[in-house]
Amino acid sequence: MAGPGRSRPPAPRRLCRGVAGLAAVLAIMACGGLLAPAPADGQVLSFPQRPQTKRSQISIEREKAAQKQMLVQAREINYDYANHRVAAVGNVQIYYGGSTIEADKVIYDQTAKRLHAEGNVRLSEEDGKVTYGEIMDLSDDYRDGFVDSLRLDSPDQTRMAAARAERSSGNFTVFHNGVYTACLPCKDDPKKPPLWQVKAARIIHDQGEKMIYFEDARLEFFGKPLAWLPYFSAPDPTVKRKTGVLPPFIGQSSIYGQSVQVPYYWALAPDYDATLAPMVTTKQGVMLEGEFRQRLLNGAYSIRGAGIYQLNKDTFASTDASVAPGYRDWRGSVESSGQFAITDKWVWGWDGVLLSDKTFLQDYNPRLSSYYFADPFSSAASSGISQLYIAGKGNRSYFDARSIYYLGFSPADIQNQLPVIHPVIDYMYTLDHPVLGGELGYNINFTSLTRNQANFDAITQTALINGTCAQTADPAIKTSANCLLRGIPGTYSRFTAETHWRRSITDQFGQVFTPFASVRADAASMQVISDPGVSNFINTGNSDLVRAMPTVGLEYRYPFINVHSWGTQTVEPMAQVIARPNEPQVGKWPNEDAQSFVFDDSNLFRVDKFSGWDRVEGGGRANYGLQYTAQFNQGGFVNALFGQSYSLFGQNSFAQGGTTNTGLASGVDTRRSDYVARFSYQPNSTYTFTSRFRFDNDNFTVRRTELEARAKFDRWNVSLLYGDYAAQPELGFLDRRQGVLGSGMLKLDANWAVLGAARYDINASKFGQTRLGLGYIDDCLLLSLNYITNYTYGSGTPNINHTLMLQMVLRTLGGTSVSQSVGGMGGL
Repeated sequence: MAGPGRSRPPAPRRLCRGVAGLAAVLAIMACGGLLAPAPADGQVLSFPQRPQTKRSQISIEREKAAQKQMLVQAREINYDYANHRVAAVGNVQIYYGGSTIEADKVIYDQTAKRLHAEGNVRLSEEDGKVTYGEIMDLSDDYRDGFVDSLRLDSPDQTRMAAARAERSSGNFTVFHNGVYTACLPCKDDPKKPPLWQVKAARIIHDQGEKMIYFEDARLEFFGKPLAWLPYFSAPDPTVKRKTGVLPPFIGQSSIYGQSVQVPYYWALAPDYDATLAPMVTTKQGVMLEGEFRQRLLNGAYSIRGAGIYQLNKDTFASTDASVAPGYRDWRGSVESSGQFAITDKWVWGWDGVLLSDKTFLQDYNPRLSSYYFADPFSSAASSGISQLYIAGKGNRSYFDARSIYYLGFSPADIQNQLPVIHPVIDYMYTLDHPVLGGELGYNINFTSLTRNQANFDAITQTALINGTCAQTADPAIKTSANCLLRGIPGTYSRFTAETHWRRSITDQFGQVFTPFASVRADAASMQVISDPGVSNFINTGNSDLVRAMPTVGLEYRYPFINVHSWGTQTVEPMAQVIARPNEPQVGKWPNEDAQSFVFDDSNLFRVDKFSGWDRVEGGGRANYGLQYTAQFNQGGFVNALFGQSYSLFGQNSFAQGGTTNTGLASGVDTRRSDYVARFSYQPNSTYTFTSRFRFDNDNFTVRRTELEARAKFDRWNVSLLYGDYAAQPELGFLDRRQGVLGSGMLKLDANWAVLGAARYDINASKFGQTRLGLGYIDDCLLLSLNYITNYTYGSGTPNINHTLMLQMVLRTLGGTSVSQSVGGMGGL
């Protein structure tokens, strides 16, 4: 053995043949005469490409490996010519092809073509994976080998450890008595067991298939065994999509009993996949559920379906088929959705849903359905929408056209009373250059729909109790005194075009004058079916209507600003005067899209306060008010608005209810409207308070109140909304309505949180929808427990569903959930 600085006998040339990979660097040390003296401590040696004179003697693969730069750093180099071994000793670092080996000692055996590293071994591979061990024995191309006392850290923050690991064929790694986790080690005590880990007799990582197999495995939480599995597998963390079994879902329902659902996922190709999720139930049999998805160059689409042959359809038995749509053998659903880009500004797409009966989705709640819901405050849908659409958006324009078919999900929905929208088209455009010093634009709307049966709503106590408007065929009862005509039977088509102009002028005193003008024209064609009672509201048969509405007006604002050391104050008087003729042909036009109307601060200064195109506001009107704003230098503000509307001349459109009584009892249906007010206060980013009021114009009685408060601290946030609304018998609200909606979340620490939400009906003294939850989340685990109540409405008393759901997700391994649902009748 030649030590540092000793003379070296000639190296046998035969030792230099057949050397490839990282081990070539150590062979070169023994062959090329480059390392006669040992380098100084910390010195780095660079090995250039060794010239080859006979290309045919080495493979292309070895030649490419030899062309890579090789660097070695060690305190000393020892070589044993008799045994054909070279050793690097002391803080060894070997760099080759993007990989690094660090160890106390590295020995290369050229005869066996093995690399043996000892003591604090660390192998950093080009893909970011880091392997630790006490002893590491590898082939010179890394394809085979073993590691004792292994610990492996991957770039995706997963960790593996084993008493011994073996690698073969460059693809298979077997960990004996292995441990796998996606949790980071405890900072205070790295030896402490992670939050969860999987211990297995053998863990096999197939890098070619990108799968990890666990044999005789135990799932542990905080070092305590929780579950045992003889065998399971999971894609390795680098996989985005992988064919295989997904985590199961376990549930319970009063409708179908106990259930287990085990989805299977197929990654059929890079651009499409499929999922099959059979759900086995104890009462109703097996429900098959599936989904197919495909992404194309310019968009994507999906198809989803679910179906079941019910073993016990008597669960839904009723003498009234309208409240028992589930009383049938076969039930199911088919859904589809897609969207595709035509250009960078245009898209087209569709949504579609087809059901065997209207309550299937509520009864079985398929998980792959786009209408799947568990949270009554956000996800539950009252109707399905099938539509075909095209939309485009420019810098100053927007276009949208779609045909829509609505499908009612409630037993109370009568499908023939829901409209079919042939198309509804909206187009808006604003010119990019001034016209007469102002902004000119136009809007176009075309709506065409068909309804097979009139949709009546009861508004009197007798009609509400007996369902008179919907059930009777007596036209003497279906009058405006008892009912509203929410939707006409037959076909209704309307075209609307509007041009609007506005200019803002500020004089030398700071007064802002905004003159505006618009011209709107409507043309409609109707074929109204003569259902019983319809003629009490609107003319039946064929008719064509035309109307026009020119409008001119002036808006005035005069902000007074006062600057203080603490901020600014602004007092702004505002007034608006509008001149236009009366709304023509009130009651002759149906009202399909302008039925929703609430008079408050948000629409006080709107020129046309109606929410849709079927009604158009007419008559002269003045809107006026005073706004106060205080802005604080340290953040926060106060804002208040108080105002009123006044009918100057002509007929007040809101005093003429039409077929739906829209505008009546709204507070703006009298010559002097009710007073509306808003007060908002936000002292900082933590607290926000907003209130809205409507006061009677004669005695200042409160007609409408909304109080909303929000607070967001470091660890918790809460919101509370209180509503108090006066009776509106003209619209069917016979009693005053009061309610509270509250929600909150408290972060117990960095990982734990509790949340809750509830809706409380003060008049009925009962809770509506509620949700209570406890959740945990960190870098490797999501755990949540939720209790949820929601309602499904039929022809009689609402059904209340209580759901308890436990969800657990382990990062990289997937998640599962267990739920239990109990349905009931009546209130809480």
